[in-house]
Amino acid sequence: MKKLILMLFLIPTLLFAQSEGVKFEHGLNWSQIKEKAAKENKFIFVDCFTTWCGPCKYMSSTIFPQAKVGDFFNAKFINAKIQMDKTKNDNEDVKSWYEEADRFAKDYKVRAYPTFLIFDSKGTLVHRIVGGGEADDFIAKAQKSLDPNTQYETLLAKFNADPTNVNIAKSMAMAAKEAYDQETQAKAEGVVLASLTTDQIFTKENISLLLSAANVVDSKAFNLIKDNPAKFDAVSEKVKANDFLSQLLVSNAVNTKIRAKETVDFASIEKELAQKYPTVNTEKASLEMQPRYYGYTKNYPGLRDSFNKYIAKYGSTITAAELNNMAWSIFENCNDPACLKAAAEWSKLSNEKEKDAPMYLDTFANILYRLGEKEKAIKTQEKAISLITDATQKEEYVATLQKMKKGEKTWQ
Repeated sequence: MKKLILMLFLIPTLLFAQSEGVKFEHGLNWSQIKEKAAKENKFIFVDCFTTWCGPCKYMSSTIFPQAKVGDFFNAKFINAKIQMDKTKNDNEDVKSWYEEADRFAKDYKVRAYPTFLIFDSKGTLVHRIVGGGEADDFIAKAQKSLDPNTQYETLLAKFNADPTNVNIAKSMAMAAKEAYDQETQAKAEGVVLASLTTDQIFTKENISLLLSAANVVDSKAFNLIKDNPAKFDAVSEKVKANDFLSQLLVSNAVNTKIRAKETVDFASIEKELAQKYPTVNTEKASLEMQPRYYGYTKNYPGLRDSFNKYIAKYGSTITAAELNNMAWSIFENCNDPACLKAAAEWSKLSNEKEKDAPMYLDTFANILYRLGEKEKAIKTQEKAISLITDATQKEEYVATLQKMKKGEKTWQ
């Protein structure tokens, strides 16, 4: 009876919440959407999503149904959704947009999801947002599309017309980063850096710009950090010069090998980098990258051994989240007892570093369960559940607990 009463209260609430959110058009083609926007003198907001994209689902289930989000978008925009991938479960409405989705991807350079495109009332692209966000932050990003001074495409046109203007380039660099336009971002950042002296570059005001521009190995920004590590460290609050450079060099070398389908030999990579960049110590970055690489190649004994080496040398700097992520990767993908026992130790350490964290306790419980320590696993999972306040998360953990009690698998 209590469950029935609860449902009676929940159903009207859910219906009310849905009616207050963003109203997306259905049954209209692109031409009809543009006609409606012109008639109502509104901008057009287009959510380019895929069925497999987690952030896309989050925006649809959590952000767009909110009243304040609906109030903003329904007043200013004609709203539409375009599914960018194709599945066997697509209905006729989705299928009717297949050709248009392909055109959007090509013409508007949709390369990451979710991407939100904003057009003026005439159907001309004026702004883009890449990635989701919480309600207030997302509204603030969309607000920029309404002002010609902050519209991405309008700013891009100004930059292309006057590519040496430093003030425009500064705004362009920040906007390009938000829009995931890496090519334009690099160009704009190059213009800004070229206008500054070395002393001007190494200031707290410009350090984020320098870091962003330095993400290309051997670029001007990269070499500025390499040749001036002390100046960089003096103003950088988030990362040290050697850590930044070594991580970039090692990841670039590994990814180059992967793209070429070549074997990754970390000892050889370290040797080559030491010869070319003798002032950069890549040992820690290499040890940190190895378990990630072995996880990518599904070599779980390699992941186990390399991560244990990393812990042995840099254990005090490893976060609880890093330990938990590696442990969970082993739990989900490997049934080798030696690997699972190592993962249990990492999980135990993560719980020591951050006590009473439900997520880390859940990982530990699952690993114990897969190792056959059922009673200990159940007690650990019950403790995790007792610490949870989020209803949805609690429901998931309870479901896992029930599987443990029934002797069912909690992994795929």
